[in-house]
Amino acid sequence: MSNQLPKKKKRLEQLIQTWPSALVAYSGGVDSAFLLWIAHQLLGSKVTGILGDSASLPRSEHQAALNFAQKYGLPVQVLSTQELQDPSYASNPPNRCFFCRSELFQKMEALALSRKVAILAYGENYDDSQEVRHGQSAAQQFRVAAPLREAGLTKAEVRALAKEAGLSVAEKPASPCLSSRLAPGLAVTPQRLASIEKAEELVRSHGFRIVRVRHLGEKALVQVSPEETHRLREPSLQAKLTPALTAAGFPYVEFDPVGYKGAGLR
Repeated sequence: MSNQLPKKKKRLEQLIQTWPSALVAYSGGVDSAFLLWIAHQLLGSKVTGILGDSASLPRSEHQAALNFAQKYGLPVQVLSTQELQDPSYASNPPNRCFFCRSELFQKMEALALSRKVAILAYGENYDDSQEVRHGQSAAQQFRVAAPLREAGLTKAEVRALAKEAGLSVAEKPASPCLSSRLAPGLAVTPQRLASIEKAEELVRSHGFRIVRVRHLGEKALVQVSPEETHRLREPSLQAKLTPALTAAGFPYVEFDPVGYKGAGLR
């Protein structure tokens, strides 16, 4: 670890220790998982993870989040969210994430009021704060704390701390919601999300670790990590995947020869 990391970890612990009680937005990704874990270490039963559940969350990610919480004894409550019923979200504008986060934070706020819980928190890290992220606006509106960011912890440092703690998510790849696969302006519908989820499961079943299937209307753009594109280019594999992806809801299929680099269409 870097010389600054122990100081940042100490700062994070100091921030959390000021909380009388808290609800932590939890997705199962490394940031929120580490935050929930360390908050539970410090506050015990005074902290609960809140897993928002909707059609935009792959079932595999939902189950992985529950499995992680069970493995480490972390209290988690699942809250159903209805962002797809909000036209502002479903129209898939550039600030779509604002409406999704607002829906989750609004439900968390109501739960916190009913339980007399003092703090809402989420796993934004310092790197996130250096980018334009519409979820940040929602967090500010609902006064949701971001202790990883406040402690100055970058994504790499969160991973390092998770690894030091022996957490299984330390090297877990980022997995944005299924709606992020839709071309900008293409409406978010349960049917399209289901097609994306099915398509990604099909590609992942062939041993790819990082998979994105971009929904471009009638066409699917299949992306894997740059290190794995040589396999995706194999004609025999494409011959297997193309009819399966067509059956999943995509009349046309294209395989990205360059690979997924983290930003995709967004």
